[in-house]
Amino acid sequence: MSSSKLHRVKWAFLMTALMPALLCACATGKWGYIDRSGSMVIAPGYDEATSFAEGLAAVKVDNLWGYIDQRGNRVLPPRFQEAWRFAEGMAAVMSGGKWGYIDRSGGFVIAPRFDDALSFSEGLAPVRIKDHWGFINHLGHVVVAARFDEARPFSESLSAVKVQNRWGYVDRDGRFVVEARYERALPFSEGVAAVMETGKWGFIDAKGSTVMPFRFDMILSFADGMAAVKIVEHWGYMDRMGKVMIEPQFEQGSSFDGGLAPVRIGGKWGYIDKTGHLVITPAFDVAYPFNEGLALVRLGRPVGYVDRTR
Repeated sequence: MSSSKLHRVKWAFLMTALMPALLCACATGKWGYIDRSGSMVIAPGYDEATSFAEGLAAVKVDNLWGYIDQRGNRVLPPRFQEAWRFAEGMAAVMSGGKWGYIDRSGGFVIAPRFDDALSFSEGLAPVRIKDHWGFINHLGHVVVAARFDEARPFSESLSAVKVQNRWGYVDRDGRFVVEARYERALPFSEGVAAVMETGKWGFIDAKGSTVMPFRFDMILSFADGMAAVKIVEHWGYMDRMGKVMIEPQFEQGSSFDGGLAPVRIGGKWGYIDKTGHLVITPAFDVAYPFNEGLALVRLGRPVGYVDRTR
């Protein structure tokens, strides 16, 4: 696996935080798209695919990536070695072994010259130049020098960066706001960030102060006012005050979105509401949080979506 691909998989792993990687789910079959009624609107025919963003989705055909619209029309033919979703009007793509950024017409607005790249967020994008990461603006100018071992997109005006095997957070000028001393770090969400110290997870605020003690075996970022936490062998959910709202009882859990969260029971995934009540029976091999009323699930080889009425 190339270093670029490995980094992309690692980043996907962090963002899903212990959920099965999206790229792994698509390895067993072809990808397609259905609407909210379950009707197939884009026939399965893609080796890999992303969800839609800004009206377009990246799809892989015969080892090359292109983009389609929500009707399945090929907007940009497959010609890129790698591709991210669109964000802030641009998408990071690899061409000729280097990363750059295209607009919706497929033209390069930032020439491919980086060794790796991630999506824009809050006006900046992480890029790798040789062995180190920095940040560029929409014009492609390097505004934070490449000096980090790893870097993540900005969230709530801060970016998680890695230096000498430790994670901290920098502002838009590249200055450390939270010193690099954590073993792992997730993006800020709802005013706090999940970080690991001495093998345990807790939460810090934007000044680096501990707001929830380091006592969890695993933890996800806050979403919908709740965070999934793992204590010993089971997952539950707590609120911003650190109060356990749903007792740890699940084999695995993921983030809430729109009032529902995926949980694994007896090796299968279903969905609970914020009271912990099971509202969708565990029947899926893989399940992701709801997004705009739909959820990505896998049952055996096929991958599709379910609505909230199942």
